[in-house]
Amino acid sequence: MKRRSFIKTSTTATLGVASSAYLYGNVISNLNSNNSINIGVIGTGQRGGGLISIINSIKDLNTLAVCDNLPFRLNSGLSKANSNPIGFSNYRNLLDNKDIDAVIISTPFNTHSQIAIDALDAGKHVYCEKTLAKGYNGISELVNKVNQSKNIFQTGHQYHSSRLYTHVVELIKQGKVGKILAFECQWNRHGNWRRPVPDPKFEKAINWRMYREFSGGLTAELCSHQIDFVNWVLDENPEQVIGVGGVDYWKDGRETFDNVHLIYSYPKGVKAKFTCLTSNARDGYQIKIIGDKGTIVIDTKNAWYYPEGQKNKIIGDVDGVSGATSSWDAEKGYPIDVKHLDPSKQALIDFKESILNNKSPESNIITGAKAAICVQMGLDAMYNNEIVKWKSIF
Repeated sequence: MKRRSFIKTSTTATLGVASSAYLYGNVISNLNSNNSINIGVIGTGQRGGGLISIINSIKDLNTLAVCDNLPFRLNSGLSKANSNPIGFSNYRNLLDNKDIDAVIISTPFNTHSQIAIDALDAGKHVYCEKTLAKGYNGISELVNKVNQSKNIFQTGHQYHSSRLYTHVVELIKQGKVGKILAFECQWNRHGNWRRPVPDPKFEKAINWRMYREFSGGLTAELCSHQIDFVNWVLDENPEQVIGVGGVDYWKDGRETFDNVHLIYSYPKGVKAKFTCLTSNARDGYQIKIIGDKGTIVIDTKNAWYYPEGQKNKIIGDVDGVSGATSSWDAEKGYPIDVKHLDPSKQALIDFKESILNNKSPESNIITGAKAAICVQMGLDAMYNNEIVKWKSIF
């Protein structure tokens, strides 16, 4: 812990719709005169700690406080900030700090809804990590709260902020791939997804992703990003989902599946497939948008265009920029070259700008809620071995 920092002791708490044009009102938090925004980070595990490091590099964002109910995680979070933050073991005490303008919620999935509701009640702007909320009730309650609030709310689907992804969406809407036929999405890894546990009593607190009580497993932690993308491109909600999964490789007592396979059906006939494996990492993260005029393939940093029936031909205007040309690559097609920041950094910059300009983020309560509904549908389909229809809950 840094010398001037302190941990405010208290009873440890478990870290624990309107249209997308919804107006947030004319109230901006008590920002100081130079428009610096003071952030409180609730949950300082791998994701929260990583965001603290990114905040260090963004002008006018300042980590004023951090919170975690695991002391070693809290100390780690304190050490990552360059702003000498205050430490809390109870998020409600962090919310009581009037100098905090906004919070980042990066706690276990099952705690998102309640912490976000409490933060809005405390008058804070909220950046809530994906997936937005667990269960239909949690999603509905949070949507209702945001719609009653004048504060900014952003869901942490960071690819929604990526300028590369934004550009690809524009290309698709301009007809680059023609009529969309299907999406094929995967996020494959090779590893057991476990975190080291210093003491067995911390097993569920650290490896919460393995337990259904706290987690949506691979579907919530990985597939949700790509589900959000498909919803964004199609501007539709899926009609239904089917899926299978299982604990078939890592026989270590986990409850959430180590492989998932989902197919969502959209109103105009488009099918979107999502696969996550933890025992084979071939091709890693990838999204394919398949149309009758071509295919676009995206990974985390790059994108390529494969025209139908035009292989080995030099074409112009490949990325929407007049005069741009590129040669066909048998492995990667025509590159779509767009300068862009790390998506997580861009998402935090967008959050800052939304607060300062008092406007709804692109990744907002509505887009986040729709992706969360899709996640819960997928979980129900796999766990109950049934076809699950779209749930209209707001």
